[in-house]
Amino acid sequence: PLNNTPFDILSQIKLFQKGHNSTIPNARDLDKFFSGLQKKLKSVDRKKIKNYLKIIKENSLTIRENILKYLMVRRTRTEVLKYFKKDLQQQRLKFPELAEPRRVYYQFDARLDKIFMRSIELIKNFRYTRYMPLLYLKNPDPQEVTGQRNLGRFMRILLVKRLESSFYAFKMTLDRFIHSYDSFIKMLDKGTIYISKQHSEKIYEALENDDLDRIIELVEQDKVQKYESGDFSKAFKDNLKEDLDILLEMKKLWDEVKADPKIAQFKSILTKDKILKENKLIIFTESKESSAAVRETIIDNYDPKHRNYKNDIRILITTDILAEGVNLHRSNVVINYDIPWNPTRVLQRVGRVNRVDTKFDDIYVYNFFPSLQGNNEIKLEEAAIAKIQAFHDTLGEDAQYLTEGEEITSHELFNRLNSKKLLEEGGEVEEDSELKYLSEIRDIRDNNTALYEKIKRLPKKARSAKVYPDFKEAVVTFFKKGKLRKIYIADIKEAKELDFFNAAVILKSKNMDKREKLAADFYKLLAQNKEQFKLATTEEAREFKQEGGRSNEITLVRTIKAIKKFSGFTDEDEEYLERVLKALEEGALPKQTTKTLVKEIKNENNPLKILFKFKQGIPRNFFAEGFADNPYYNTAPREVILSEYLTER
Repeated sequence: PLNNTPFDILSQIKLFQKGHNSTIPNARDLDKFFSGLQKKLKSVDRKKIKNYLKIIKENSLTIRENILKYLMVRRTRTEVLKYFKKDLQQQRLKFPELAEPRRVYYQFDARLDKIFMRSIELIKNFRYTRYMPLLYLKNPDPQEVTGQRNLGRFMRILLVKRLESSFYAFKMTLDRFIHSYDSFIKMLDKGTIYISKQHSEKIYEALENDDLDRIIELVEQDKVQKYESGDFSKAFKDNLKEDLDILLEMKKLWDEVKADPKIAQFKSILTKDKILKENKLIIFTESKESSAAVRETIIDNYDPKHRNYKNDIRILITTDILAEGVNLHRSNVVINYDIPWNPTRVLQRVGRVNRVDTKFDDIYVYNFFPSLQGNNEIKLEEAAIAKIQAFHDTLGEDAQYLTEGEEITSHELFNRLNSKKLLEEGGEVEEDSELKYLSEIRDIRDNNTALYEKIKRLPKKARSAKVYPDFKEAVVTFFKKGKLRKIYIADIKEAKELDFFNAAVILKSKNMDKREKLAADFYKLLAQNKEQFKLATTEEAREFKQEGGRSNEITLVRTIKAIKKFSGFTDEDEEYLERVLKALEEGALPKQTTKTLVKEIKNENNPLKILFKFKQGIPRNFFAEGFADNPYYNTAPREVILSEYLTER
């Protein structure tokens, strides 16, 4: 969910957590936590891409370690095989074996390689002037400059992706660019031109869906604003002509190319490779988005559990529109005909066929790479990496648009695409899982019922003691308040909250571990834990301070406190205002809601009219049970469930 800023994630978390009173360990004020990360990001110049990406990575790790690990359930294949092996066998389910990804090299002869590399050089020199006209205005609007530069970047990405995808597609794109430039220069010569500034969001969306034809269509057809030729600098026409000359040179180069070794190699392996000849295939490339009717036909033919079981299609060619949210595991072969620049896309693609209820024992992945003519496998790989590097160098920092901001080298991209481990587990480091502890409890339940019953019947406030060398004297306490559960540890220095995993490591004991006697300071340390839990579950009157992003909340709080003195409100009205006040203090209201409300009540002095505006903006069902009730502050009693004293002796 992290697209632009840390606040993207905060907005989603606030669907089920309060901004100022969360239940996440050691992160009670989420608004403050995420504001700190945002300030850190804002302090870096985005143009210094390495520094910017470094901060993004640091922020992402901070969010993951301090917030997301308490909110997300992550299950890997390794965990399922380790902890649910018996269940898989009983339900006759299995994971297929993923074969090492197979590399398919399509090779250029010396002449074609020369044309290819010259095209890369020309694309680097291309200015994309036609797609950034507002930059050439004698008095450009600074706010429009960024959008125009982005449009130029998108067109560069389009050109590079078309060259990598298909010579035919690249030639067609060149023709459209040439026609566009030619028409634009003629329009400029006539004295009047029309430019669109309205649809950058649609262009982002089309780029996300790899619908490159749609991008060109939007750029060409949306002629909205009228300008005179005299509004532009002399460099505008000069650069347009230079760009057109580059396009014409590229066209001349590619007019000589009649065959595409990529499609020729593909046809060849389709007829010779035993796996490709015998199985249903899914080929991911860059074609137009599927219609709803076509999508249904695909599901009929590729989803084994679909009610309309058909077998009319053996070879499916699709974009990433089918890379997520669809079951296609009547196939066991995925072919990446075009380089998936974002490695996450590879996982999504393979995930369509790598399913636990597949009938296949093996899954196969084929990746296409451009290369030079040659027979040596190592040289083929080096040449392929060099070609990918050429694409990356051409795009420069714009490559992040294709890899979602992640800094990936050509070597790293090549290795990831061909990594069996990445495709199986997402390439992430294995982390501790609560399944480890759940499986132990489950084993006791199924195989040692007496012990399980004894654990269930332990009295509240149960306590014990053991030697634990990491602490001189400390007490771990498990608390409960309604549905809320928290664990604290106190030593001579402080009392602090523990997360589940750290607590589990400390509490876990073996049969031979001796039970120690409770020391005299046990009750003092227990009292420290109790105090911390009490502080965490005591609702405080919050004092609002003028902070970035909270000025609207402050305005609304002050407004409510001012109009509450009005004697014309009913009891129901007063109760409603109290609820709104509490929601504001807890940071539970969406940012856009508070912003709109402040605008609505501006210059309004009538308390009844202000109340009406509040009720329009925050309907009563917002306070439905389950959302407004914070488990910190429910009426359930605070309970000590168990404690353990730790001593180094």
